[in-house]
Amino acid sequence: MLRVLILEIIRKSCARGAEEAEGLTVIIDVFRAFSCAPLFFHFGAKRVILNAAPYKALGLKRENPEFILVGEINEVPMKGADLGNSPSQIIQKGESYFKDKTIVHRTTAGVTGVSSAYDKADEIILGSFVMAKAVAAHIKKKNPDRVTLVAMGARAQTKSPEDETCADYLEYLLAGRPYNPVKAFKDIVFQQTAQKFIQGTKKYLPREDPVFCLQHDLFDFVLIAKRLGDQLEVFKQVP
Repeated sequence: MLRVLILEIIRKSCARGAEEAEGLTVIIDVFRAFSCAPLFFHFGAKRVILNAAPYKALGLKRENPEFILVGEINEVPMKGADLGNSPSQIIQKGESYFKDKTIVHRTTAGVTGVSSAYDKADEIILGSFVMAKAVAAHIKKKNPDRVTLVAMGARAQTKSPEDETCADYLEYLLAGRPYNPVKAFKDIVFQQTAQKFIQGTKKYLPREDPVFCLQHDLFDFVLIAKRLGDQLEVFKQVP
């Protein structure tokens, strides 16, 4: 039986939504940043740094050649990065590539949203379908008065069905609000934000990425963003 939580849930979207977020905040980026992030920890990464500024992310890589830079600008892999923001490519690299390494992660929507929300929010959790149930468990355990769900959308500029639907799923897990998984699939898969992968016309948008990103509840941990020194880092926590 689903245990629901009575609390105020605020829905926000895109860059402005991240800037306005209050309370415990979940920054949602399904395609693809926060479907990638749990994979770093799954494969044994020692440290994950979020940096929204491309030049700063590249600077960290230049100063620390042993770091792995995973980054994109408007979906296109950053010049000088080791990998683009693709979960299927990360999975192909596997544990031997990431174990005990420091990852620098830069993305247009998700990572930028975390950076924008950080100073105002009480706590920031990375959100996606693959961690949704763990995210809900963490929130229920903390029992805050207010939760803000920010669906970052396409390039943080326009709403996207995968991020809005992930927020719907979190509302279902937290408050028992209606959620129809078949309708959710239809709303996501036949829209351009998924079709641009499925059509396979761009190498940096692998067909396999949405297959992974739309899996529900693969990981039993949450990822929390915290400032450590002058860096914004991600920490794994089991609810």
